Amino acid sequence: MSKQFDIALIGLAVMGENLVLNMADHGVSVAVFNRTTSKVDDFIVRAHSSAIGGAHSITELTGMLSKPRKIMLMVKAGKPVDAMIEELLPLLDKGDIIIDGGNSFFADTQRRYRDCATKGIRFVGMGVSGGEEGARHGPSLMPGGDRSAYDEIAPIFTKIAAKTDDGVCCAYVGSDGAGHYVKMVHNGIEYGDMQLISEAYYILKNVVGLNADELHNVFAEWNKGELDSYLIEITRDIFLQKDPHTGSPLVELILDKAGQKGTGKWTSQSALDLGVPVPTITAAVFARCMSAYKNERVAASAVLSGPAAEKFSGDRTAMIRAVHDALFASKICSYAQGFALLKAASDENKWELNYGDVALLWRNGCIIRAQFLDRIKEAFAAEPRLPNLLIASYFREVIARLQDHWRAVVSMCSTRGVPAPAFSASLDYYDSYRQSHLPANLIQAQRDFFGAHTYERIDEKGVFHTEWGKK
Repeated sequence: MSKQFDIALIGLAVMGENLVLNMADHGVSVAVFNRTTSKVDDFIVRAHSSAIGGAHSITELTGMLSKPRKIMLMVKAGKPVDAMIEELLPLLDKGDIIIDGGNSFFADTQRRYRDCATKGIRFVGMGVSGGEEGARHGPSLMPGGDRSAYDEIAPIFTKIAAKTDDGVCCAYVGSDGAGHYVKMVHNGIEYGDMQLISEAYYILKNVVGLNADELHNVFAEWNKGELDSYLIEITRDIFLQKDPHTGSPLVELILDKAGQKGTGKWTSQSALDLGVPVPTITAAVFARCMSAYKNERVAASAVLSGPAAEKFSGDRTAMIRAVHDALFASKICSYAQGFALLKAASDENKWELNYGDVALLWRNGCIIRAQFLDRIKEAFAAEPRLPNLLIASYFREVIARLQDHWRAVVSMCSTRGVPAPAFSASLDYYDSYRQSHLPANLIQAQRDFFGAHTYERIDEKGVFHTEWGKK
């Protein structure tokens, strides 16, 4: 009898290959398949492992697996996932498991979960974060879907996931699309983090006047304290990279047009659907959109007036500290928005997310891994239904300590004409959330005036309408 493999993986791009190698390192046998079968043959030669076997067809692949079959898809999100599932279903038995490890939209995962369930196939939508390095040596895994299926695949995925002192960065998140939703919000927070860091860089370079070596030193120092995180760490290292042809810092030769794959946009769209404000994340998405208008921006820069980014002439050390504080305070607001969105989605979909566990999943192996996620875990351990991270004592005290510098930096950016959309959006979010009264009373009066939409009063119960302009 030919060897029966523990799991199959379909899709041998960089992430797929590295996950397979990670599994093989941990004693898991893996059968692999790719549409371009030459990739299968090439990978088998390069991997040189008895734990990895190659298939040249889906039929051959399904015949190589022990039952119940476990098949992981690492293919492009959207129609390719649906096409692969349709090809697999006739070859599977009831109780077999399909795992989608791509960046699928959570609503698609919900649909696939339901469709597979009607055929007796158990479906898991699993967010995978950490990029190439994480996939190879320990990713953050966010599985959702069929609980019994997760219990069967857990011994495999807890072996290969990233680890922390508190546990493994892999745990069941919730039913149907919960895993991919959590991954989507992770990516939305990632957008916010990256934009906030880029704004800090822009201020330090164009206002404070730091060169690449000085920027490296600043970010190296920041990575030793409250801002300790993967993104600060790699930003530190980016400033050291020189262009081999010119000797200039490579980052300064990169065109200022940022790409995006859509998960940040999905996060903002879902927030709009649920009525949850995520202005930092949305500002980060729009900042990437604005960056794409490079030719228009170049033309506009020649004709639109405004203050120049005048060089700072005061205490540079103090200003660097102020930018640090503005970045950390803004970062807290971005995470607060992300977790508020998770709470609303969990309530809407009856996922019963454990927010402390989500913070642990992100503590290592993923792109937004950061020291202060431990504080988020502690906050939700103390109060599982915490309405907003800003209310937790640690974050409340941190922002009280940092906000003078935060306000000074945002104000300076405004007066000097330096764009800082995510810094500003974070501060606006904080100031709006802490107000007991907002000007929405006038908006509601306007709505009632032109559309008879009614309003509530602060001094009486009930719903009211006024014939405005009539005495």
